[in-house]
Amino acid sequence: MMSLRWYSTVVEAQDHRALAQWWAEALGWDVAFENDQEAAVLPPWAQDFIEILDFHRVPPGMVFVPVEHAKTAKNRLHWDFAPHTTDDRGAEIRRLIDLGARRVDVGEPEDVTWTVLADPEGNEFCVLSARDM
Repeated sequence: MMSLRWYSTVVEAQDHRALAQWWAEALGWDVAFENDQEAAVLPPWAQDFIEILDFHRVPPGMVFVPVEHAKTAKNRLHWDFAPHTTDDRGAEIRRLIDLGARRVDVGEPEDVTWTVLADPEGNEFCVLSARDM
Protein backbone atom coordinates (compact mmCIF):
# COMPACT_ATOMS: atom_id res chain seq x y z
CA MET A 1 0.00 0.00 0.00
CA MET A 2 1.36 3.41 -0.95
CA SER A 3 1.00 6.40 1.31
CA LEU A 4 2.16 9.95 1.10
CA ARG A 5 4.51 11.66 3.52
CA TRP A 6 3.69 15.16 4.71
CA TYR A 7 6.87 16.68 3.34
CA SER A 8 6.44 20.38 4.06
CA THR A 9 4.09 23.29 4.40
CA VAL A 10 4.88 25.99 1.86
CA VAL A 11 4.29 29.63 2.76
CA GLU A 12 4.48 32.55 0.33
CA ALA A 13 6.37 35.54 1.69
CA GLN A 14 7.48 38.92 0.44
CA ASP A 15 10.77 38.34 2.29
CA HIS A 16 11.08 34.57 2.39
CA ARG A 17 14.48 34.58 4.09
CA ALA A 18 13.37 36.89 6.91
CA LEU A 19 10.13 34.99 7.50
CA ALA A 20 11.99 31.65 7.58
CA GLN A 21 14.37 33.12 10.13
CA TRP A 22 11.44 34.43 12.19
CA TRP A 23 9.77 31.01 12.29
CA ALA A 24 13.08 29.31 13.11
CA GLU A 25 13.45 31.66 16.08
CA ALA A 26 9.79 31.29 17.11
CA LEU A 27 9.94 27.48 17.10
CA GLY A 28 13.55 26.93 18.13
CA TRP A 29 14.13 25.25 14.76
CA ASP A 30 16.93 25.68 12.22
CA VAL A 31 17.01 27.27 8.79
CA ALA A 32 18.19 24.12 7.00
CA PHE A 33 18.91 25.93 3.72
CA GLU A 34 18.03 29.07 1.83
CA ASN A 35 18.51 30.46 -1.64
CA ASP A 36 16.73 32.93 -3.92
CA GLN A 37 13.85 30.49 -4.55
CA GLU A 38 13.14 29.11 -1.06
CA ALA A 39 14.16 28.84 2.57
CA ALA A 40 13.46 25.68 4.59
CA VAL A 41 13.01 25.42 8.34
CA LEU A 42 13.28 22.09 10.18
CA PRO A 43 13.27 20.92 13.78
CA PRO A 44 16.91 20.76 14.98
CA TRP A 45 16.69 17.04 15.61
CA ALA A 46 15.23 16.27 12.17
CA GLN A 47 18.61 16.48 10.43
CA ASP A 48 19.92 13.74 12.73
CA PHE A 49 17.04 11.42 11.91
CA ILE A 50 16.62 11.98 8.16
CA GLU A 51 19.31 9.40 7.40
CA ILE A 52 18.03 6.75 9.84
CA LEU A 53 14.25 7.07 9.79
CA ASP A 54 12.03 5.40 7.26
CA PHE A 55 10.97 7.91 4.57
CA HIS A 56 7.39 8.01 5.90
CA ARG A 57 8.47 8.86 9.45
CA VAL A 58 10.62 11.92 8.70
CA PRO A 59 8.90 15.03 10.12
CA PRO A 60 7.66 17.78 7.83
CA GLY A 61 9.36 21.12 7.52
CA MET A 62 8.27 24.62 6.62
CA VAL A 63 9.32 26.12 3.28
CA PHE A 64 9.09 29.82 2.50
CA VAL A 65 8.99 30.99 -1.11
CA PRO A 66 9.19 34.55 -2.43
CA VAL A 67 6.23 36.41 -3.90
CA GLU A 68 5.80 40.08 -4.73
CA HIS A 69 2.28 40.52 -3.36
CA ALA A 70 1.29 40.99 0.27
CA LYS A 71 -1.14 38.67 2.05
CA THR A 72 -4.63 40.13 1.73
CA ALA A 73 -7.10 37.65 3.26
CA LYS A 74 -7.44 35.27 6.20
CA ASN A 75 -5.58 31.99 5.78
CA ARG A 76 -7.67 28.95 4.93
CA LEU A 77 -5.03 26.80 6.60
CA HIS A 78 -3.15 27.65 9.78
CA TRP A 79 -0.84 26.07 12.31
CA ASP A 80 -1.80 25.20 15.88
CA PHE A 81 1.03 25.23 18.42
CA ALA A 82 0.72 24.18 22.04
CA PRO A 83 2.98 24.71 25.02
CA HIS A 84 3.61 21.83 27.41
CA THR A 85 1.81 21.95 30.75
CA THR A 86 5.16 22.73 32.40
CA ASP A 87 5.59 25.85 30.24
CA ASP A 88 4.19 29.32 30.87
CA ARG A 89 1.72 29.84 28.02
CA GLY A 90 1.37 33.58 28.68
CA ALA A 91 5.14 34.04 28.64
CA GLU A 92 5.33 32.16 25.36
CA ILE A 93 2.69 34.40 23.78
CA ARG A 94 4.56 37.49 25.03
CA ARG A 95 7.83 36.07 23.58
CA LEU A 96 6.20 35.59 20.17
CA ILE A 97 4.79 39.12 20.27
CA ASP A 98 8.22 40.46 21.25
CA LEU A 99 9.63 38.63 18.19
CA GLY A 100 7.14 40.41 15.92
CA ALA A 101 3.88 38.44 16.05
CA ARG A 102 0.66 40.29 16.73
CA ARG A 103 -2.74 39.33 18.10
CA VAL A 104 -5.48 39.08 15.48
CA ASP A 105 -9.23 38.62 15.62
CA VAL A 106 -10.56 36.06 13.17
CA GLY A 107 -14.04 36.01 14.66
CA GLU A 108 -13.47 33.45 17.39
CA PRO A 109 -15.76 33.50 20.46
CA GLU A 110 -14.45 35.21 23.60
CA ASP A 111 -14.30 32.02 25.69
CA VAL A 112 -11.93 30.02 23.47
CA THR A 113 -8.89 28.28 24.92
CA TRP A 114 -6.51 29.47 22.22
CA THR A 115 -4.95 32.75 21.15
CA VAL A 116 -4.78 33.74 17.49
CA LEU A 117 -1.58 35.47 16.43
CA ALA A 118 -0.12 36.45 13.07
CA ASP A 119 3.52 36.26 12.02
CA PRO A 120 5.28 39.38 10.66
CA GLU A 121 3.73 38.86 7.20
CA GLY A 122 0.22 38.31 8.55
CA ASN A 123 -0.06 34.49 8.49
CA GLU A 124 -2.40 33.43 11.29
CA PHE A 125 -1.52 30.71 13.77
CA CYS A 126 -2.89 29.64 17.15
CA VAL A 127 -1.29 29.09 20.51
CA LEU A 128 -3.48 26.45 22.14
CA SER A 129 -3.96 25.69 25.81
CA ALA A 130 -1.10 23.74 27.42
CA ARG A 131 -0.97 20.02 26.67
CA ASP A 132 0.80 16.95 28.04
CA MET A 133 1.09 15.33 24.60
